[in-house]
Amino acid sequence: MKVRLASGNAHKLVELRRALPGWRIELLEAGDVPPETGATYVENARAKALFARAHAAPDEWVIGEDSGIEAAALGGMPGITSARWADDGVSRLLAELEGVADRRARYVCTIVALAPDGAETVVTGTLEGEISGPPRGDGGFGYDPIFVPAGHTRTVAELGDEWKAANSHRARAATALAAATGR
Repeated sequence: MKVRLASGNAHKLVELRRALPGWRIELLEAGDVPPETGATYVENARAKALFARAHAAPDEWVIGEDSGIEAAALGGMPGITSARWADDGVSRLLAELEGVADRRARYVCTIVALAPDGAETVVTGTLEGEISGPPRGDGGFGYDPIFVPAGHTRTVAELGDEWKAANSHRARAATALAAATGR
């Protein structure tokens, strides 16, 4: 099955390819995807999927994805604004949580997939955990060096790409997508 991902983020492409090994996923090459101006992950992911549908071949599936990290002590911030919350989101999140005892957080990923016939599938994956102290590890991207998944002592960046491919919020959403589409 050929799929076009409406994203300019090569890291997301690699992660989705690992999570969906039977799918042939490529980045959509149609210029910049729409800005993330929706009020929810679903709205942002749907806008990207609709953009992709307008630019992909008629027989291709298209995927729009939006994701973020939500800190409990910050009322779920940065959430849908994670990618543009600060020039250095990791430093800002650590600064916002300085001296805060409640370090619980979760990663959220929503995928909207459109089949060639226009049928829409919406799935969400989450990964619970907490925000650690200074960044650790050199794997992953984004907030991975400060996010420790529940039941672990190492950050996602330390756990590595294989762990992330099977367990991340994006991998969980991808698994739900495969189940929901029967593919």
